[in-house]
Amino acid sequence: MDVRQAVDVLGLLIDLVGVAVMVAGIALATGLALRMVFADDREGAYLRFRRGVGRSILVGIEILVAGDIIRTVAIEPTFDSIIVLGGIVLIRTFLSFSLEVELTGSWPWRGSGRSPASVHSKED
Repeated sequence: MDVRQAVDVLGLLIDLVGVAVMVAGIALATGLALRMVFADDREGAYLRFRRGVGRSILVGIEILVAGDIIRTVAIEPTFDSIIVLGGIVLIRTFLSFSLEVELTGSWPWRGSGRSPASVHSKED
């Protein structure tokens, strides 16, 4: 196996981890939301589900971007491959910002107005 194949395999493994994080996060969010539904907290279940899915997608996107960067930069970076990577990163960054705004209600650089302790509280 040469370096190009090794980097391709590493990039694929990182992509699989990103997808697995999203799938596991959605499954966990679904399970927790269902538990809350059966406890008659439908509104809380919806909010928890939405936050859980959004967070798992955000983490998954970050991992997928890392895989793209490794594949593009590690193997003969050409102008075309860097342009494609830039497009992918821009699209995924836009998705991340959109999800962050949807989850917190404010732009990421402004903060949510909540303290870090309350952002990661058990009620989330």
